[in-house]
Amino acid sequence: MLSEVANTYDRTAGSRRDVKGQQVLRRVASRTDLALPSGFSAKGHGGQTTPAATPWIGIFDERGQSDPKKGLYLAYIFSADLKNVTLTLQQGITWLEERLGKGIAREAHLRRHAARLRRSVKRQERQGWVDEPELRDKAARPRAYQAASVIAKSYDTAALPSDVTLMEDLLVAIESLRRAEEADRVWWMSDDADALEMSYEPGGHVHPVADPLAGFQPKNSSEYVAQIMARQQVKQRSHEKLIEDFGIYVADRGYAPITRGQHPKDLVLRRPGAEAETGDEWLIEAKVVRNGNPTTAVREAVGQLYEYRHFLYQQQSEPFLIGLFSEEIGVYAPYLEERGIASIWQHGAGWGGSFMAREWGMTSG
Repeated sequence: MLSEVANTYDRTAGSRRDVKGQQVLRRVASRTDLALPSGFSAKGHGGQTTPAATPWIGIFDERGQSDPKKGLYLAYIFSADLKNVTLTLQQGITWLEERLGKGIAREAHLRRHAARLRRSVKRQERQGWVDEPELRDKAARPRAYQAASVIAKSYDTAALPSDVTLMEDLLVAIESLRRAEEADRVWWMSDDADALEMSYEPGGHVHPVADPLAGFQPKNSSEYVAQIMARQQVKQRSHEKLIEDFGIYVADRGYAPITRGQHPKDLVLRRPGAEAETGDEWLIEAKVVRNGNPTTAVREAVGQLYEYRHFLYQQQSEPFLIGLFSEEIGVYAPYLEERGIASIWQHGAGWGGSFMAREWGMTSG
C-alpha cells in the first residue's frame, strides 16, 4: 500500500476522484489486506479541494480518538517528494487554527506538548526513532505535522522494509500511543493551570506582618473558565477553596498562612513575626481527592513537595512538608509520614491530621 501511494500520487494532477493517486488513498479505508492489529483502522488523505503537499494514511484506534483534527493518532506521512514515508505519533492540528492560527504560534504549542508527551514513551523501546520527520515542504500544514510529531520513524519508499518489520514498528507506535494518551489525559485534567509550564527562579520571600492573614490572598473559589495555552476548561475552584478554608482555620491555631508572592507553591505557613530566611517554614501542597480515591492526589503531592523543596529552598533552610487533602487519605497518612511528609485533610466541618500535624498543633485529631 505504501509503495502504491508513493508510485501513483501526483500533487499536480489535482484531487478529483478520477486521479489515480487519489483513488489509491480513498480506497485505503475499504482494503482488507492490510492486516492491521485488532481494533485499528486506516484511512487515506490526499486533500479535498486542494491536493495535499504531503499525503498521509491515518491509523486510528477504534476504541479511542478517530478524529485527526484533534487528539492523538498514528499516521504514515509521505514527504513532499515522495522519497520517504514516516510512521509518526501525531497530535491533531486543525482544531488549533482558530486560537493560534496556522503559523509559528501553533507550531510552538505543538512542539511544547510533544516534548511533554515524549517523556511518557520508553526510550529503549523506540531505538531508531526520532522526534520529527522531514517532510521537505514549507507550507503551513507540513510544518505543523513536523511540529506535532511525538516520535517518528522514516522509511525509504524505494526500499521499504518487510511487512514483518513494518508491523513490529507499528506495534511499538501503538504502545507509545497508549502511553502518550494517558499522559495527555493527566495534563488536560490537571488542577493546576500552569503545572507543566513553570520555571524555577529563586527570589525573595514575603515577610509576615502583624496581621496573621495579611499575606493570605487565596484565589476566587467560584467556577471559572480557564484559558490554558490552546485549551479551554471550565473548572471547579475546589482547589482554591481548600486552601482558603484551611488558611483561615490554621491562622486561629497560631500560624501565619501566606500565599502572596509564593507561586508556584500553594501555601506556606510561618509563625507570626518569623523571618523567611531564619524561621521555620511549612510548605503545603493542596490536592483535591477525586472519586474517593486518594492515590493520584498523594502521588502528585509527594512529587511536587520534593520538587519545590529542592528547587525553591536553595537559599534558605529546608521547610517542613505537608500534604493538604480535601478528604481523608487512609493508609497513605503513615506512608507519607515515613517520607517526612505530614498530612492534613478535611473531615466534615473540621480537620484531621497525621501524627506530625498533631504535634505541630495544626490539628487535634
